[in-house]
Amino acid sequence: MRTANNKLAKVSVRSYLRPGDIGAVATLHGLVYAREYGFDATFEAYVAAALAEFVLLQFEPTEHTPPRQCIWIAEHSGRVVGSIAIVAASEDAAQLRWFLVDPALRGAGLGRRLLNEAVAFCQSCQYRSVYLWTTSALTAAAHLYRCVGFQKVADLPGRRWGAYVVEEKYELSLS
Repeated sequence: MRTANNKLAKVSVRSYLRPGDIGAVATLHGLVYAREYGFDATFEAYVAAALAEFVLLQFEPTEHTPPRQCIWIAEHSGRVVGSIAIVAASEDAAQLRWFLVDPALRGAGLGRRLLNEAVAFCQSCQYRSVYLWTTSALTAAAHLYRCVGFQKVADLPGRRWGAYVVEEKYELSLS
């Protein structure tokens, strides 16, 4: 744990994108989920396509309204080691997406830091709720979600990304 904590002290988190971030976030997801859960390349493509859509829509000009979407990128020694994003799902609801921490930094508090930042952002945007989809295999993430008040509201078993998964939907009421 001491090694992870030392590394965490050198992790920076930013809420803007640089060239290469979309690819790095998609790659991190693809590699981690393939290694840990047996997902195939379609998962990385799923992440990359949704990220690209988010970025293209996020930077569309608006009528002087504050941003209601954000992505946070965690870096260590110039390498992307984590991410999380809030996407506007409706006027009242946000979706938490692309939450991942590099396995080498897990357990040091980076995931909690990113999740707290995202929930605080949702509150500042006056969303009434935030939801996310995950899989049942991500037990540590589910524990973290429950610790900040998310509740599981749905299960969806099936075959996706080359593996059998049980997708789970979690929601957090902010009102």
